[in-house]
Amino acid sequence: MIVDPIYGEFELEPVLMSLIESEAVQRLKKVHQAGASYLVNPHWNVTRYEHSIGVMLVIRQLGGSLPEQIAGLLHDVSHTAFSHVVDVALENKEENYHELIRHGLLTQSDIPDILGTYGFNWRDILTNDEQWPLLEQDLPDLCADRIDYTLRDSFHYFNNTLEEIRAFIKCLTIETGKIVVKSQEQGEWFVRKYYQVVIDFFYAPLNIFSADRMAKIIQYSLRNDFIHSTDLLLDDQQLLERLKSTFDPYLNQLFCQLEVPPILMEGETNHLLFQRLKRRIIDPLILFDNNTIVKGSTVSLEIKKLNESAEKRSQEGIYIRLGK
Repeated sequence: MIVDPIYGEFELEPVLMSLIESEAVQRLKKVHQAGASYLVNPHWNVTRYEHSIGVMLVIRQLGGSLPEQIAGLLHDVSHTAFSHVVDVALENKEENYHELIRHGLLTQSDIPDILGTYGFNWRDILTNDEQWPLLEQDLPDLCADRIDYTLRDSFHYFNNTLEEIRAFIKCLTIETGKIVVKSQEQGEWFVRKYYQVVIDFFYAPLNIFSADRMAKIIQYSLRNDFIHSTDLLLDDQQLLERLKSTFDPYLNQLFCQLEVPPILMEGETNHLLFQRLKRRIIDPLILFDNNTIVKGSTVSLEIKKLNESAEKRSQEGIYIRLGK
């Protein structure tokens, strides 16, 4: 049995439980979903482990196969400490460093042997996420990954209720391999929650500031051989301790800014940093009149306006300056 605070209690197959108990998956309990944000706000503490369990359970509730549930559980297993902060530190604009190192990490982990014990070939399941349409879809479509981080963050950070979240899950169906929302009202609800997470959390000045400072710490430490690329596969706390053990004056200054972060706000005048924003536009498929499947923005003025606003925001980027 496994209990998730959002989706409830589930009885899982032995292969899933063995994978959850593996060293590779347990490590994700100490890798935070939002990078370094928990250092400046302890409330921002959702982990890659919680998200991985959630993605698996979303796929399960949508009727996905056992191999696709395995793929969902393990889709983030190669994330480094501080998650996508490492992409910033390595100047990796594709934000896919964890995917680039995934094969190497898996071959050195206990996952292939666990899957082999239950008759699965890890390469058949884990080398091509595109074969799993419930797990991954390009924006603006829904997928289990996108659904879980939206629902999980909205639950933990914006006090959205379990009743709302579970009502949305029940309103999902699968048509021609795509996740479809069975009502316009529920589609609009999800889009509102998605942009709340994106704009009020992902784009929050303090969140962006924490990622910038930790990226500078990691980048500087790699360039000066204080740490090496293999150290990035430690968990957050282990890497943090290693970074702090250098006692470098420049690093100490950056760490002080994380420990006692300044008051920040958006504003171009005398800005501390400028952040280009990843384009994050959502437009869920909705089951409309006469069982016609349409993009939400074609029938909902609310979704259309939210998308237009988000598009404008992503193009502008964000300037962050000291507040008062």
